[in-house]
Amino acid sequence: MASALSPPRVPKPKPKPKGALPSHYHESFLEKKGPRDQDYRKFWAGLRGLTLYFYKSNRDSQHVEKLDLGTFVKFMDEAPWGSAQDPGIHFSLVLRNQEVKFKVESLESREMWKGFILTVLELRVPSNLTLLPGHLYMMAEALAKEEARRALEVPSCFMKVSRVEAQLLLERYPECGNLLLRPSGDGAAGVSVTTRQMLNGTPVIRHYKVKHEGPKYVIDVEEPFSCASLDAVVDYFVSNTKKALVPFLLDDDYEKVLGYVEADKENGESVWVAPSAPAAPSPDPAPPKQPPPAPVKPVSGQDKRPPLPDQDENYVIPIADAPAANYVNEDVLPPGRPVILKPKRLAKVQAKPPKPPVMPKPEPRGLNGSPARKPAGSSAQALFPTTGLGDVTAELEEKLQRRRALEHSAGRAGDQRGYLGAKPSSQK
Repeated sequence: MASALSPPRVPKPKPKPKGALPSHYHESFLEKKGPRDQDYRKFWAGLRGLTLYFYKSNRDSQHVEKLDLGTFVKFMDEAPWGSAQDPGIHFSLVLRNQEVKFKVESLESREMWKGFILTVLELRVPSNLTLLPGHLYMMAEALAKEEARRALEVPSCFMKVSRVEAQLLLERYPECGNLLLRPSGDGAAGVSVTTRQMLNGTPVIRHYKVKHEGPKYVIDVEEPFSCASLDAVVDYFVSNTKKALVPFLLDDDYEKVLGYVEADKENGESVWVAPSAPAAPSPDPAPPKQPPPAPVKPVSGQDKRPPLPDQDENYVIPIADAPAANYVNEDVLPPGRPVILKPKRLAKVQAKPPKPPVMPKPEPRGLNGSPARKPAGSSAQALFPTTGLGDVTAELEEKLQRRRALEHSAGRAGDQRGYLGAKPSSQK
């Protein structure tokens, strides 16, 4: 709905080739002073349709300003100033939203401008002006051209909106007019007219049907009225309501394309240049977004304790790593001094492969074949694990065997001496 409230823009006509002057109903030099101007500015002016175009010179094909006459109200003549410094003739063109002042060189020029402007506005040659027959003939020709142009064009108050949208436009912009043309709601080739007026503070909205029958437009009222163009339809409603109905026209006095006047170096003519808008620089590609840092989980007091070592790490330090004790009597360790195991917690290291177990040597037997008496000190062998203590065990076993051999040989020598001593006594 919002987009429909803005009327579609009519494409602007393409500029003619350089050197080709546009055709106007009337043209001459004209000095203009708008509401924002401090003084008069001189232009070459030309009237075409319901628009007054202003050029820098009579050789330019592109206008620098334009004035829409669709909101015309009246003319106002000013008395000659009678000044030697300003001998010009002044008159004002009063529009619905502004007043523009003009100055020409003679009264004839003023009457010519007023006559041509009234001819295209009222679609008739005015009879209340001081004009020559040749001037009236020129205005009749301009009238024929304007009627042919309007037969091919739609008026500025025609908009492609629905009935509801037309009512909203007239309600929202009452200062722009109260009469609007729109396509017919029944899908036919005709058009409809929507009006909105205030009656004692209450809005009064009316809709009228206009039929398109051949080259004519027929207004469907109590007494049907035929018109040659849609502009004639608008003029019918305006003239038959004592100008209470005003064609709807949104204010669009500002240009959308930047342009400037530039002198041609070849022939010295001024041309209107409308450079293409520079392309907006493409923004730099945004850097890739870094992933947010992972939240750091606070470590509690219980988590700060070092992990418990593996049970396999509790191993016994081999005695073989310590230097062997040398005894004077070369005796074994006393049985009352056991070996102390020292567990040690170290960092986890690769465990050494265990050595193969040492097989025990066969026990020596006595002379009578009975097993030899095991000394008390031999019980310490059970306290030494075979793994990692093979060298110590072998050394102790060797010492023990030699001691047993000495004890055995000493015992045998004692028995022989006793036997030899007993033998002579028995002979006596």
